[in-house]
Amino acid sequence: MASTPVVPIDYKAIKTNDKEDDKFRVYSADEDTPARVIEHYRDMRSNHTVEFYKRMEQKYSFENGGRRKMTIEQAFAELEDYIDASDPDLDLPNMLHLMQTAEGIRKAGHPDWLQLTGLVHDMGKIMFLWGTNEDGQDGYSPTGKQWALGGDTFVVGCQIPDDAVVFPEFNRLNPDMQDSRYNTKYGIYQPHCGIDNLMFAWGHDEYMYRMLVANNCTLPREALDMIRYHSAYPWHDRGAYKHLMAEEDEERIQWVKLFNKFDLYTKDGDNDLKLEEVWPYYKGLCEKYGLGGELMW
Repeated sequence: MASTPVVPIDYKAIKTNDKEDDKFRVYSADEDTPARVIEHYRDMRSNHTVEFYKRMEQKYSFENGGRRKMTIEQAFAELEDYIDASDPDLDLPNMLHLMQTAEGIRKAGHPDWLQLTGLVHDMGKIMFLWGTNEDGQDGYSPTGKQWALGGDTFVVGCQIPDDAVVFPEFNRLNPDMQDSRYNTKYGIYQPHCGIDNLMFAWGHDEYMYRMLVANNCTLPREALDMIRYHSAYPWHDRGAYKHLMAEEDEERIQWVKLFNKFDLYTKDGDNDLKLEEVWPYYKGLCEKYGLGGELMW
């Protein structure tokens, strides 16, 4: 395991744009937040349940070889025109955001495994190839539902924390919050059971984590944590679920926090990187960490 990182307080060396810090992640039911984002979070809170998680877990199982074999390059090509409907900070193809994140991490001098993590962290949105509008995984239509592809994830199976999620007024729309099995502080979980034993709302994070494990990639645990939990803002940003964390999770969350700064502060509409210019370097990293050739998706 790598040594615990020091999460920077001054983000000036990370940021690649002139946007003020308090202008990032603005979520409010007014003119500052796009209507599509508000609708997205209403849908997320209304549809993410224990039952939905288990259904997606079965649908996206890798036990029978996944749904399709593709190289990382081919998967990138599929993602070129995908735009994240949940992100109020960027109206650019998701592929560009991945390159910006990776190059920001590289510029900061972090290890190559962390750079590769930046490049692949959002690739789980490839689920839109097999998703439906009804399941919140429509990446084809400009107005398609994407509530099970992106957005801040929360734990299903226990009470949704009003003080840690965006648009807490939508919590009452969640069916599980009317179910006594799931609407208490601990719900179906045991105290300090550990972050890996929690079911976060199904999305690209969980899918990509499972995809990497299924393909026997050799990225370190810290990288897998960053990929699996980077959208869990209630946990790593707002301090929720401490009563469910194991002792070892206190160190693991620091890696997710570090990654989050690059994920957030390298979003730049004027930073138009070209994949073909940086791909040879990252192709070598893919091969180094077991992600060369055709992979199960």
